[in-house]
Amino acid sequence: MQLGIVGLGRMGGNIARRLMREGHRMVVHDRDHSAVKTLVGEGANGAHDLGALVAKLEKPRAVWVMLPAGEATEQTISQLADILDADDVIIDGGNTFYKDDIRRATELAKRQLHYVDVGTSGGVWGLERGYCMMIGGEKAVLERLDPLFATLAPGVGSIPRTRGRSGPAGRAEQGYIHAGPAGAGHYVKMIHNGIEYGLMQAYAEGFDILKSKASEALPVEQRFDLDVAEIAEVWRRGSVVTSWLLDLTADALVADPQLGGYSGAVADSGEGRWTIDAAVEQAVPVPVLSSALFARFRSRQQQGTYADRMLSAMRFGFGGHVEKKVE
Repeated sequence: MQLGIVGLGRMGGNIARRLMREGHRMVVHDRDHSAVKTLVGEGANGAHDLGALVAKLEKPRAVWVMLPAGEATEQTISQLADILDADDVIIDGGNTFYKDDIRRATELAKRQLHYVDVGTSGGVWGLERGYCMMIGGEKAVLERLDPLFATLAPGVGSIPRTRGRSGPAGRAEQGYIHAGPAGAGHYVKMIHNGIEYGLMQAYAEGFDILKSKASEALPVEQRFDLDVAEIAEVWRRGSVVTSWLLDLTADALVADPQLGGYSGAVADSGEGRWTIDAAVEQAVPVPVLSSALFARFRSRQQQGTYADRMLSAMRFGFGGHVEKKVE
């Protein structure tokens, strides 16, 4: 299939690469012309602006916008809406607030344009591992675009099948789902990221307790000089707390058990806050998720603890996020 991609950052560029590996044809644009040039060198068709990108796409067109949530995405979608034709599709693969998706889909439908929101997880590892995708939009449009999503998804891989599932592997087992109408994809991804905050905080606090067991504040006989890198490694093998986040933690601890290269000033990208807002709207108690979010606020106001540095290490591990030192 042919696809236009706007935004060739850490994820957008690798989405294009993964699709090209399987023979899909990419038309790419980014305000950073060097990023476009790089992808052209790998087989993509470059476009110097949105108009050129649209002109190079065959009808019905599909354009994937992979930009930071907010004004950059809003402006790009507005500009695309002015130059696309009826039955074309705009895909937002960033971390957009789901209520914005609902609004956009309604507005674009008046122009006979389709809108698809794709909650995309996979970070800097997506090129090799594939992307877990939660998709919102019209079912017929998803079916049209399914070859793209199937290529981007991780596939069944070596993960054991869930007990009770039988027959051919469905989309969920391949690593992507049609979550529902416009907004549903980003809503599911929003909650996914809220849960991620809680999981990361639990690991960080647990390892902080382990590390501090050698504290001079404890009686001598109660002090243990624990090897946290070894503990992370053994937990990766057969433990009920094993996960990709633990894998990334183990990587960081082998490199530097003190995690001295990380700031501990932990950013939050928006979805954690939106998750708490949704919980309030729906009257759902979320003490773990809210505490994890507030811990990130605290980390940016005070000197980072060992737990905070571990959060920074995990964020760098899966997303390449580099966090500034607390001044």
